[in-house]
Amino acid sequence: MRLLIMGPPGAGKGTVAEIIVREYQIPHISTGDMFRAAMKEGTPLGKQAKEYIDKGLLVPDEVTNGIVRERLQQSDCQKGFLLDGYPRTVQQAISLDAMLQDLGMKLDAVFNMACGEELLIKRITGRRVCKDCGAIYNVIFNPTKVEGVCDRCGGEVIQRKDDNLETVHNRLAVYEQQTKPLLDYYQGKGNLYNLNGEHDAVVVFEEIKSILGGLK
Repeated sequence: MRLLIMGPPGAGKGTVAEIIVREYQIPHISTGDMFRAAMKEGTPLGKQAKEYIDKGLLVPDEVTNGIVRERLQQSDCQKGFLLDGYPRTVQQAISLDAMLQDLGMKLDAVFNMACGEELLIKRITGRRVCKDCGAIYNVIFNPTKVEGVCDRCGGEVIQRKDDNLETVHNRLAVYEQQTKPLLDYYQGKGNLYNLNGEHDAVVVFEEIKSILGGLK
């Protein structure tokens, strides 16, 4: 299965992605992970990406597309993959289509996790993370047993700086602006499936499984 998952911050994309890669035994490929791996390995494209990232600049499409191509050619992608965070623009989507065609592949499905803004804001602003083990909680939906203390390791549980209300509103607005053309693009290609991100992750995955079963 060659899949792409999309969704605004707080839609539960990460949790659903974990279930998909576990059930289908395919790699979860995110832009951040690809950049970190390419920079760590010191590939020519990784070095180029590092120059931009170190300066706080956006990595140009040609470098990003090249790193994605390198990643998709690795052996663990032969049985499929789950893309997350790429493509972000229609131009990147066009480049991805050309790249996949060149590699003898195609995207089987694009899943969009839709979710109402009010719930997204509750999920994000209520999110808390353990400083030590990275466990994620929510003060409304999944609180710690003892306030500020991680259930798993006893570490300090904090709110990330970018999970405040003002930043969340901005992130959601930017996502909506950037993503609408991309959703229209995949809708036009006929491989876009909208999922209800307000449902539990297990319920969403069952819907995904049903969709993929119908594609075979």
